[in-house]
Amino acid sequence: MFDSIYSSTGVTTAEFFIMAAVAVVTGFIYSWIMSYKIRSTKRFFIVIALIPFIVSAVITFVNGNIGAGVAIGGAFALIRFRSAQGSADEIAAILIAMGSGIAFGMGYIAYGVIILIVLAVIYLLLSMLPIFEHKNMAKDKLLRITIPESLDYYDVFNDTFAHYLASYESVGVKTTGMGSMFRLSFKIRMKDAREEKAFIDELRTMNGNLEIAVLPYSDVQNQL
Repeated sequence: MFDSIYSSTGVTTAEFFIMAAVAVVTGFIYSWIMSYKIRSTKRFFIVIALIPFIVSAVITFVNGNIGAGVAIGGAFALIRFRSAQGSADEIAAILIAMGSGIAFGMGYIAYGVIILIVLAVIYLLLSMLPIFEHKNMAKDKLLRITIPESLDYYDVFNDTFAHYLASYESVGVKTTGMGSMFRLSFKIRMKDAREEKAFIDELRTMNGNLEIAVLPYSDVQNQL
């Protein structure tokens, strides 16, 4: 059961299609399980459903050819550096799918299924348990304020922050609008969440009514 289905003389057509069928089916089951706890797009879940088969096919075709292996590694590297940075959940999902694909590609069907399904279930259970949670982190927000380039942002918001916020920390400054504006980012915690609208309204009077966003900090901190 846990031995490779590939024969020592090479991969037959039947063996390849058996591997492909198992990789595709378990890949979609894995993607369906992970979709319960990962916030992402439909396209992302379609991709991770197909990754086990894609990787297994590549491993099967390389099959000891060092030159082909180096070429495929370079192609994967190009794809990685042209991809947008994902969340920790998305990266973990991709790594699990690739790990199972390697097992499938070497003919170890049972190990590939175990890697996909068992790890997906473990991930689902761990995400449901109240562990590794810091309740105070849920109160943290990311404040993004767009200001005109003529506004000195160093301490212009200090009084407003002191009035409404229990704590705040600058986490970034970038130019936008062809350099005609600045976008300031702050990690904040409100004294009273019910005053969020009043807080934003006061900031609008100071930044010329330009864009202001208040977002959950945990959802965007990997993108800072």
